[in-house]
Formats: sequence, structure tokens, C-alpha cells
Amino acid sequence: MSIRVVLQLGNPLLRQKAAPVVDPTASEIHDLVRDLADTLAHWRSATGYGRGIAAPQLGVLQRVIFLKLPEAEPWPLINPEIVARSAEKIIVWDACLSFLSIFMQVERHRQVTVRYQNLNGETHEFKAGDDRNLSELLQHEIDHLDGILAIDRVVDVKTICTREEFEKRYRDASPYAVTPATINH
Repeated sequence: MSIRVVLQLGNPLLRQKAAPVVDPTASEIHDLVRDLADTLAHWRSATGYGRGIAAPQLGVLQRVIFLKLPEAEPWPLINPEIVARSAEKIIVWDACLSFLSIFMQVERHRQVTVRYQNLNGETHEFKAGDDRNLSELLQHEIDHLDGILAIDRVVDVKTICTREEFEKRYRDASPYAVTPATINH
């Protein structure tokens, strides 16, 4: 469909809770998913960052997220919700397309179980852990649906750094280690 503007930190829409999608099979939801996919692909191509995006980042207050991991099928999740969380937590580097110049360390659950619907309206559950850093990614994107941003979960303000400092000091040990030249579109 089209590449849309990603709302940036400070836009009040990013702080609002998204409404549940009534009909995941509706054409407007399919159009939204295409816009999310196109926008994410654009950002990934331009910056080397972006594994997921949430509808509120496009100013659409619907409970829809879209993931695209390197060498994996595109994955739209409609009405995703975390139904189980491990007691064990981890601290990870996080960033966001809504404030890509800022990186920080956040605390996340090591494992989560997510229930969601696909574009056919079928309900699925998925247990995510360390594999491809899916647990932290799903928590990040689902937070967007509740108006929560990664910056709200920073564990220590002293970990906040610019993108340039992150790339110099920490990128190689993070899930963002893939460089733009090696990204599959």
C-alpha cells in the first residue's frame, strides 16, 4: 500500500491505548498490515533498524503489530496479548522507530506466551524466549498497544545513549548486529 509517517516521541497518540480489532478479516485491517509492512521495510532499508512496528506508531489506535525478522516470514498479529510471563527477567538494549536516535537498557521477561489472531481471524498462542530475541520484541510491540514506550521501562537513566554511541560500543552484542548491507528485503 504505502509508506506512512512514523509518529515520534512526544506525539500524544503514542501514549493512548489502542482498541481491539473487531474483525481481523476486514479489508481495512489487511490494508493496515500492508502499510505496516511497507513502512517497516522502508525504515529497515534506510537505517538497518526495525524488526517490528505497531499500528499506533502510524497513528492508528488498533491492536495490530507486524514483525519481520531477517530470514523469516512476515508476521502480523491482531489483538495480541501476553497471557503468561516467566518470573525470570533479562536486561536488554532497546530502541524504537519512534525515537531511533536514543537507545537504552530495559528490563523484560525472558519468556512470554502471546495469544493473537491472524488475518483469517484464527486464534493462536506462541511461546517466545531467547530465540531471535522474540520475547523482548513482542513485549516492546505489545507495550505500544497500551501506550507504553521503551523509554518508560529504562532500568537506569545512565544507560541512555545516542544511536552513534550505541553503534560504537554495544551494537555487535545486540539483536541489532545485522548491518544494513546484509538485510533481506
